[in-house]
Amino acid sequence: MAQTFAQKVLARSAGRPQVAVGQIVTVKPAHLLTHDNTSAIVGKIDKDLAEVGLVRRDLPIIVLDHVVPALDEKTARGHAKVRKFVEKYGVENFYDVGEGICHQIVVEKGHAKPGTIIVGSDSHTCSYGAVGCFATGIDRTEAAALLLTGETWLKVPPTIKITLRGQFTPGVSAKDLVLRIIGDIGADGADYAAVEFHGDVKNLSIEERFTIANMGVEMGAKIAVFPVDERTVEYLFSAGVKRDQYQALWADPDAEYARELTYDLAELEPVVAAPHTVDNVFPVSKFAGQKISQCLLGTCTNGRLSDLREAAAVLKGRRISKKVRFLVLPASRSVYDEALTDGTLLTLLKAGATILPPGCGPCLGAHQGVLAPGEVCLSTSNRNFKGRMGCKEGEVYLASPATVAASAIHGVITDPRKEL
Repeated sequence: MAQTFAQKVLARSAGRPQVAVGQIVTVKPAHLLTHDNTSAIVGKIDKDLAEVGLVRRDLPIIVLDHVVPALDEKTARGHAKVRKFVEKYGVENFYDVGEGICHQIVVEKGHAKPGTIIVGSDSHTCSYGAVGCFATGIDRTEAAALLLTGETWLKVPPTIKITLRGQFTPGVSAKDLVLRIIGDIGADGADYAAVEFHGDVKNLSIEERFTIANMGVEMGAKIAVFPVDERTVEYLFSAGVKRDQYQALWADPDAEYARELTYDLAELEPVVAAPHTVDNVFPVSKFAGQKISQCLLGTCTNGRLSDLREAAAVLKGRRISKKVRFLVLPASRSVYDEALTDGTLLTLLKAGATILPPGCGPCLGAHQGVLAPGEVCLSTSNRNFKGRMGCKEGEVYLASPATVAASAIHGVITDPRKEL
């Protein structure tokens, strides 16, 4: 029987020749990602850990990134508890404050290998599908049990096939594509489904694939995944992962799909997701002239070097509006270093940006860049829910790095194609 990507990976991990959609299987993930919430997770199993210990020292990947540096004593206590856990149980993969956003770190440090399963106590764990990994979020209780047993269960999802054709035109990017898809199928259009991307994926960089896979969960997907090609192999090699360290899998040509969609990249235009749902998507022209108070460039969706460069290309030699605050968060220390070295950060700084340390803060309204009542933020992040940036009376619009940069210049939402 022909199998999809999800069926093949889950069958291999479960030690079965094949599996059927809807079947429940027990698997042993390669890694479990946790972040600042590690303190709450291990707090559930303190006594069990003391009795049986951590099942594998290389299983957890722990990154402190959500509220960094520590905002208050409560946050600092949580961070301290995580560090003690790491030291006591010899956790091998720990990244302290300042290293970067967890999802960037997992891929950047070579932990996400094609054909493997990674689960995480964060919904955007699906990001690692960019490199052919079966990656999905789980809740804290499941994460706690996994630390003790090394096993968890998953239900084999149905699969949606999305075929991409052609290339983007200037001013249009991967963020516009994924927002367009979410707008078309809805925030629940892929509930508990795997989403496979086919077609001209060779025209997408790994960083663009990362942006798309990252937002798979915003359409309800269990995973969002791309095939492994030469671009993937080259990227992984740069992250220290050699070709003989993984066995990539992909769907059979005659695999059965629950739904199939096709997008011509050349026909896409810049779009914006308006408050307060990610699927509230319209062409940027609908909101042209909408006043904004703050712009955010970064997060696990669009905080990589290519994203910063995309914004810098629009802002070079120009200044942002005096009525706008422009926050920039590189996704990792490495991205920060590269953007500093090649002058990208200097361009953004001269344009009036405020450069923040690598982390998540403003995205979830936990730290830095919280909105005031009545303020509007145009962000490259992945969610615009009511209260998402710390204020229920504030509003968040989602857009691409180019759209955010162009809008920062004028203080109102602007079509980036006018600034190229």
